[in-house]
Amino acid sequence: MSTAPRTQVGIIGAGPAGLFLGQLLHRQDIENVIIDSRTRAEIEGTIRAGVLETWTTELMVELGLGERMRREGHFHSGISLQAGHERHHLDIEELTGGKKVTVYPQHEVLKDLIAARVASGQQTYFGVSGAAMHDLQAQPSLSFRPTTDGGTADSDTVRLHCDFVAGCDGSQSFSRQAIEGRTEYGKLYPFGWLGVLVKAPPSYHELIYANHERGFALLSTRSPEIQRLYIQCGPTDHLADYPDELIWRELQTRLATQDGWTLTEGEIFQKSLVGLRSFVTDPMQHGKLFIAGDAAHIVPPTGAKGLNLAVADAVYLYRGLEQWYAGGGRERLDDYSATCLRRIWRAERFSWYMTTMLHRNPEETPFEGRIHLADIDYTVHSRAASTALAENYVGLPLDA
Repeated sequence: MSTAPRTQVGIIGAGPAGLFLGQLLHRQDIENVIIDSRTRAEIEGTIRAGVLETWTTELMVELGLGERMRREGHFHSGISLQAGHERHHLDIEELTGGKKVTVYPQHEVLKDLIAARVASGQQTYFGVSGAAMHDLQAQPSLSFRPTTDGGTADSDTVRLHCDFVAGCDGSQSFSRQAIEGRTEYGKLYPFGWLGVLVKAPPSYHELIYANHERGFALLSTRSPEIQRLYIQCGPTDHLADYPDELIWRELQTRLATQDGWTLTEGEIFQKSLVGLRSFVTDPMQHGKLFIAGDAAHIVPPTGAKGLNLAVADAVYLYRGLEQWYAGGGRERLDDYSATCLRRIWRAERFSWYMTTMLHRNPEETPFEGRIHLADIDYTVHSRAASTALAENYVGLPLDA
């Protein structure tokens, strides 16, 4: 077994939580090492949508990561909610005092973070295997087999000693399993999303969230040439069930309006299916282990909270570690779970609200379906309800 240099914080996972945490720690000269079982190409090549909360975009700029986002991101003054064939614009910028909707895909955020990390010389191990954690109560360490230059696993196991471990290893997290006495809360929704990437110019100037009798639909912009669209599907459906002509027929039907607006079609070059679920772990810490991001919680994508929650976890954990290394004690570290979970449950509530309001649930009665339509009607015609949605959509303050 070979020995890697000791570090202060060992981070498992090069996703949003792990990379933002690493960058924040580096800014304060707190040493950290990141390991991930995926290669850099796999991480950067996994295409994910992304709506960034206002404070997340401000943090990226503060960390020197905002140049490409400002150039390539899409900034909208609002969103549209649609029920049946009636579409209503919510002026989020006006309702929130100037905050905009920022569409910048998650994988692009990760590219920016990885490039900055590599440029600063911070140590990162991609493509590791056999990762394990040890002695989390007293003297934590991580063991793993790194990847050689040839792309194969090294026969020697590295033992990395650290003061703290951050488990940012995603929804299939092994670090979560080390938290003794945890309670797991979950909900599985009886529907999923079929997502497509399309070569076509934008069809609309902002995101459209539509509740239609045939199911939910979402239109968003990926770039001036590429669009991202979704339709509600069954939880056990397969991609083979959806030829291109069926997808376009469903999109045109679910997004149609009374004024004759039509969706611009193009070549569908990627399809994906995703189930919708909610999940929360409590607590999010054990000994000197702290978990963050999808390792600790999952939200359905309807509320656009997943990446932003992961970054919030990273900020709260960074604050605790900063206090500790500055000699200020571990009050913030001890309060890490409680601080995160207060924000997480608010985001879970908003994501559940958006999901139930906008989807057709086969397990609900027609009465409940009409209630959801009434909820949309109230939201778009009440300033108080519109403001509540807008404030949650662009992101509550970190210390709210």
